Amino acid sequence: MCYLAVPTPPMKIKRTDTTHACKQCYRHVFTSIYTQRPFVTLRTSSSRRVSSKITSQCRLRGQVKLHATAVPSVTTSDVEVSNESNEADSRQSTAYPFPDIEAKWQAYWLQHKTFRTPEEIDTSKPKYYVLDMFPYPSGSGLHVGHPEGYTATDIMARYKRMRGFNVLHPMGWDAFGLPAEQYAIQTGTHPRVTTERNVNRFRQQLQMLGFSYDWDRELSTTDPSYFKWTQWIFTKLFEKGLAYQAEVPVNWCPALGTVLANEEVIDGKSERGGYPVVRMPMKQWMLKITAFADRLLDDLEGLDWSDSIKEMQRNWIGRSEGADVTFGIQAGPGSSLSSEAAASGLTVFTTRPDTLFGVTHMVVAPEHPLLSDLCSEAQAATVKQYVEAAARKSDLERTELQKDKSGVFTGSHAINPATGESVPIWVADYVLGGYGSGAIMAVPGHDTRDNEFAVRFGIPVKQVVEPTAAGTSSSAEEMKLPFTDLGVAVNSSNATTGLDLNGLSSEAAKDKVIQWLQSKGLGNSRKNYKLRDWLFARQRYWGEPFPLVYPIIDSATGQLGAPVALPESELPLLLPETDDFKPKGTPESPLAVIDSWVNCVDPVSGGPARRETSTMPQWAGSCWYYLRFIDPTNNGRLIDPEKEKYWMPVDLYVGGAEHAVLHLLYARFWHKVLYDLGVVSTKEPFGRLVSQGMILGEVEYTVYRDEDGRVVSEEEAGAVPHQVSVQDVERRGDGYFLKAEPSVRVSARAHKMSKSRGNVINPDDVVYQFGADSLRLYEMFMGPLRDTKVWSTRGVEGVHRFLARAYRVFEPGMCEDEPTKDQLRLLHITIKKVTTEIEEMRFNTGISAMMEFINGVTKDWPNRPRAALEPFLLLLAPYAPHLAEELWSRGGHSGSLTYKPWPQCDESLLVSDTLVLPVQVNGKVRGTVEVSVNIQQQEAVTTALANANVAKFTDGKTIKKVIFVNGKILNLIVA
Repeated sequence: MCYLAVPTPPMKIKRTDTTHACKQCYRHVFTSIYTQRPFVTLRTSSSRRVSSKITSQCRLRGQVKLHATAVPSVTTSDVEVSNESNEADSRQSTAYPFPDIEAKWQAYWLQHKTFRTPEEIDTSKPKYYVLDMFPYPSGSGLHVGHPEGYTATDIMARYKRMRGFNVLHPMGWDAFGLPAEQYAIQTGTHPRVTTERNVNRFRQQLQMLGFSYDWDRELSTTDPSYFKWTQWIFTKLFEKGLAYQAEVPVNWCPALGTVLANEEVIDGKSERGGYPVVRMPMKQWMLKITAFADRLLDDLEGLDWSDSIKEMQRNWIGRSEGADVTFGIQAGPGSSLSSEAAASGLTVFTTRPDTLFGVTHMVVAPEHPLLSDLCSEAQAATVKQYVEAAARKSDLERTELQKDKSGVFTGSHAINPATGESVPIWVADYVLGGYGSGAIMAVPGHDTRDNEFAVRFGIPVKQVVEPTAAGTSSSAEEMKLPFTDLGVAVNSSNATTGLDLNGLSSEAAKDKVIQWLQSKGLGNSRKNYKLRDWLFARQRYWGEPFPLVYPIIDSATGQLGAPVALPESELPLLLPETDDFKPKGTPESPLAVIDSWVNCVDPVSGGPARRETSTMPQWAGSCWYYLRFIDPTNNGRLIDPEKEKYWMPVDLYVGGAEHAVLHLLYARFWHKVLYDLGVVSTKEPFGRLVSQGMILGEVEYTVYRDEDGRVVSEEEAGAVPHQVSVQDVERRGDGYFLKAEPSVRVSARAHKMSKSRGNVINPDDVVYQFGADSLRLYEMFMGPLRDTKVWSTRGVEGVHRFLARAYRVFEPGMCEDEPTKDQLRLLHITIKKVTTEIEEMRFNTGISAMMEFINGVTKDWPNRPRAALEPFLLLLAPYAPHLAEELWSRGGHSGSLTYKPWPQCDESLLVSDTLVLPVQVNGKVRGTVEVSVNIQQQEAVTTALANANVAKFTDGKTIKKVIFVNGKILNLIVA
């Protein structure tokens, strides 16, 4: 029997008889109490030890039962603090009273709205808009990866407030999407209910960590007042011709009943659920992001983003210059190709028109519109089978460089315009229908993928480019095909076609080929992009409805007219209420069967119409949320122009590198559309972007044994991994070994956190044991913000001890003594270091400087002068705000220190009047003396000889020579 300690009567919690649940399980039952005020006490009458295995596995799995009739009505203030646990690793620290301190100041900040950014602000002051990539509120709550970026932005927000900036630091929720809908299908719970519950959980956790968000600006993409303007932006895209419908190949998942993005498909199955996915043509709404390709590419130059993120966007956009080339077609026997289509030929895009003479075959994508007509009668069945197999692969799988090339001959041929030769036309899945024309001219002598394909299927390989003679060796290795660099054209002349490239550089040959193609009407120069238009529709319920209707132009047949956008007065268009979210087995949204919602009135003609039944993807709401934070309650317009001009662009945007392409590219696209509409005044939304590194799980120590228990190597067949505890391992040199078997080497690795590995760290647990300030401080102290780091609970304990030492330094109280020069020097060295490091977001080294300060105070200060000690709390405040606020308050100050001025470094105090001078006797250091920086040689010798350690080696001896370098060394040469 366990009890929650409250006045009367006690709360009784009975555990089942089947297992001995751990204390952490009981604590999780009271999560809602704990996250508001972490004063939960559980006392157990049992003395039996709880195993660590149960501790890690039994939470929330039914071993704890609450009897509601036995639970009295209590508030969080009724619950007293205590901890009894048989597990050292789950025991709440008592190093300083962080539970009381953190609960107190979290309540204070919320009550006083300390971090609220007023609507009307002093625009003469500088602004700082700091933003996190807002989260999707999942049911599992935060993991320790979330607080890393959030702590970084919070430090910057708190620091800038203290530097006199108007700071905007908001938080919201990217809350539409497939997970909530799938949960609704499985449980019957409406996605809105699930989303609200998850949002509440996330909000409690963020408040528990002390982040200084302006909660008055909180928003969710699911709020009608928000998605009204998401829908409004879509109507503008529609009006400008940037939203259109097209039949495109999509990833259709019958089980999920929706279209999936390429990134949501892994090995032909849905990322969520592992259901089969097929490629099929479907009429979908598209956004013409390709119309902005050049602007998206060129405007990267002025952004304060990492080179790696910029390069990822450049590669995704994939701008290349080349030529369209048209090849004639020789249809295979029994093919259905029309004479008109044969005459039109097969057009391809190439970046290397100079290699036209090296074309030995053509390849079309499985989605190419001419493919079925190109198939000869003999090849039709084989091609059909290949196309069906390709439909089950994602674009990523098809273009993976390491995979074996596959393909099928169509039975038809193409005519190379440069040579007049007939070359076979193949179909292969490494060519994508959405890139270029969906067909390529294959030059296996000068392209790696084409070469692999040609070698696999025995297709000839021709060399038409060789290295330039100047500055390039002619080694056999360099001449080995495929040669993919630029060079000089060879074997590239045909008198019949009148084209001669031999001897020309690759660049000159490109220009000549393009001119020749244009003169013959066979091609033109062109820019091409890898970037595809954005597929902007999902066959789901839980998403923003499209603000479109289709007028019924023939009631007898149900024929629909062109889509019409709803006027702003009819926005937001809300989702209908329904309890049926299940897929219907067809490529239609669950909305399609809700006739009362689908059947509507055309706002233009007043006649009958039907609504668009697809919904927008989750990306829609996250494309522009940074703007709504600036003006979250404006019902009349998307954003007030004056507020937008003051706050934009975002000064610091922090989020994971996994969003480097899609979210960031989509947001930049929408921002440019809004710029063209005059809604925003900046061309780019995010001035500075920082991506935090991944946090890996704790190091796992593993020994591999065979079935007989003998130690074997990891690579050996039948090797079975056996995890061992860190206590059973010792490090020797650069390796780890078993203590019990010193010859057995242990594998030590850190892995990405995942539920399947059981290495996920719950921030609630860390906060319970060591406090929110310790978690914040540790995540910044682990290493540089942008680096991948390995979690260590011992590391958390280390920073917690630092905070406890800081608490004890201030606990006796400060005196009003005049500080010494040394005390002020240490303070101002710390001010300078912490300020410099916080400006550069090198938080780990800033924390190191604060640790050195506390160490110096503890070791060298006989008293605690307020003037030399209290400013340290202002340096600590952005990192560990709860403790800093409490100690500031105990120092006699009222209210919060949030807006107190940041300490200024006095450079004159950084120069010391004295220095520590090493003293050598006959070249060996025998002691040190503290002397004036301006000391002369004779005085230095006299001071050194008075040192007891030096005197041991000089007494009674004659000094033959003195070597003195002021500030460096004093060396006494004695007989």
